[in-house]
Amino acid sequence: MRYRPLGRTGLTVSEIGFGCASYWGLPRFDEGEAARLVHRALDLGVTLFDTAPGYSRGEAEPRLGRALQGRDLDHLVIATKVGTFHAGGGRTGRDFSASAITASVESSLRRLGLEHLGLVQLHGPAAAELNDDLFAALERLRQRGLVTAFGANSFDPAVIAAVIAAPGLDVVMLDYNVLRPERGPLIDAALAQGKGVLAGMPLAMGQVDGQIRKLRSLRDLWYAARALKNHRHEVALAQRFAFLRDLEGMSAAQASLAYVLEHPGVSAAVMGTTRRAHLEANAAASGLILPPDVRARITAAQPR
Repeated sequence: MRYRPLGRTGLTVSEIGFGCASYWGLPRFDEGEAARLVHRALDLGVTLFDTAPGYSRGEAEPRLGRALQGRDLDHLVIATKVGTFHAGGGRTGRDFSASAITASVESSLRRLGLEHLGLVQLHGPAAAELNDDLFAALERLRQRGLVTAFGANSFDPAVIAAVIAAPGLDVVMLDYNVLRPERGPLIDAALAQGKGVLAGMPLAMGQVDGQIRKLRSLRDLWYAARALKNHRHEVALAQRFAFLRDLEGMSAAQASLAYVLEHPGVSAAVMGTTRRAHLEANAAASGLILPPDVRARITAAQPR
């Protein structure tokens, strides 16, 4: 595993991060298996673990906390989010007020069993919510020694641009993958401002390597249903990149990760998984160099 600085935060993260969310955090996915994936990620050198209070119907944070019990956490960057929460019945609540942000961080620390968080990100804020009261609340949390760095997670280009311009935020998490080349200039801008960049959805929700067609268990049906419900455009667009499934020496997922990580502004690609083999193959993408001919074919297949 290779490591990169997270912008100017002073933190260093593994090139591959582990996303603790979705099916991984649900009670229907065996708790022991979920913990073994975290432990295997640690063995592989993963140091960045990303979660949120609302992920997996509120189950992801406490599950990650239990999986990390008894482990050496000194070199890890545990990241969570604020501003959204599980409101029951499959609903997500939103509250970006200063008091709610403070209470959310304190609650996350309890659920995760931690005294300190490496990174806290605003989860899908609107540009108007990036105000002085919010930044003052973040700074108070930093002064209390509860959080090292702050950022925001958004897939809205206008909000991403506002995050990059905000002096109170250190990191931006955006959707960057072979289907999203238009995020490149935003990453360039973040790099110029010294911001750390986390690439969310680096595997395009598994569409590039055809995961939607690999229905082996209930978890595969769950992911396929979510893709068809929320990402139909990506499912169709990914067919342009079917050639990545026939490469020699690397899988489609590894090629996709290599594409993301070749951008010098990206600190880490954060992916989720519920299978050990998938985790191990993706971790092996750290340090891979994308062959020039493959890079050219990706560019030719990308939407203009």
